[in-house]
Amino acid sequence: MDALSGLLDGPRARDAFLMRVVMRPPWSVRIEDESPLSLVAMVSGDAWVCFDGAEPVPLGPGDVAVLRGPDPYTFADAPGQEPMAIILPGQVCVTPNGEHLEDAMSLGVRSWGNDPAGPVVMLVGTYQLGGEVSRRLVSVLPPLAVLRRDEWDSPLVEVLAGEIGRDEPGQSLVLDRLLDLLAVAVLRSWLAGPEAEAPAWYQAHADPVVGHALRLLHHNPAHPWTVASLARECGVSRAALARRFTELVGDPPMAFLTGWRLALAADLLREPGATVSKVAAQVGYATPFALSTAFKRVHGISPRDYRSSILTSSVRANTSPYSSRSATRRSSARNVASAPRPGNDRIWTSSGSSSSSPAALQPR
Repeated sequence: MDALSGLLDGPRARDAFLMRVVMRPPWSVRIEDESPLSLVAMVSGDAWVCFDGAEPVPLGPGDVAVLRGPDPYTFADAPGQEPMAIILPGQVCVTPNGEHLEDAMSLGVRSWGNDPAGPVVMLVGTYQLGGEVSRRLVSVLPPLAVLRRDEWDSPLVEVLAGEIGRDEPGQSLVLDRLLDLLAVAVLRSWLAGPEAEAPAWYQAHADPVVGHALRLLHHNPAHPWTVASLARECGVSRAALARRFTELVGDPPMAFLTGWRLALAADLLREPGATVSKVAAQVGYATPFALSTAFKRVHGISPRDYRSSILTSSVRANTSPYSSRSATRRSSARNVASAPRPGNDRIWTSSGSSSSSPAALQPR
């Protein structure tokens, strides 16, 4: 599993929220849900996405916007339009005065908006990501990345648009997988562009030697790798692998492997029934003590205490009236699908243009 696969793996990503939004101008929706990662695919019509203090960015049919939280932003038919609705954490929807709008703007199965025949149709997918593997990828994204319709070739938006309104057995699984496919396709296309400033480890996948080494480490972290055994698998000398790996990735092979193992361990500790002993074996540590020592050196807390803190936070989040699970339960009854901060603070479109983010987008 590499970082792009890990972004959508595990229960951290399986709580994804998906909705079809249908609007007729004038309209404006303020997003304050603090979600780590959201995708908005334009099916028809035009919209503007506006971060506080930054230049508004237009979106047209077929465009897909990737938004990295938690900073707020606004979608509207025109810049400067006053919000008619505000989306809070847990996908709770209220007016600017605090009145709930979930029922008033429901348009049927997984659909929401101000007019069922509106000319603007958007597919909105939101991921709640809490894992270390996810953070590795999300942390390199700007607040807004836009992939234009004529800059990628995929039928996924049309397929997802056709499936989202169906209410059949297994449909939730179908939609989850389609949303995952869309997210991977969009991120992969955007990261491939020169304007993306993709991390070194991502770009290094294109190298025939280092890319092969990265795939070996990603897919089999439990193996007792050494520089010698890795070099042998890659068909080069130890010195050649170490030099080229460090040059392209930024870390020596074994340092990269340690970081990858500990990121995986942090995510595995979130899984039901996880134990330090079991996780240690899964990520290549001979004993729970060896994992605990390395984990505490990086995270400042033992694996056991880390797991306890995650479980406590999860219980609090899921009992909150603003939790995404509470919102899902409420919306199902109404047939409405209701990490260190990165330093990359520019808003990018796939054409390569960018605008500096305001103070609201600066790292805390």
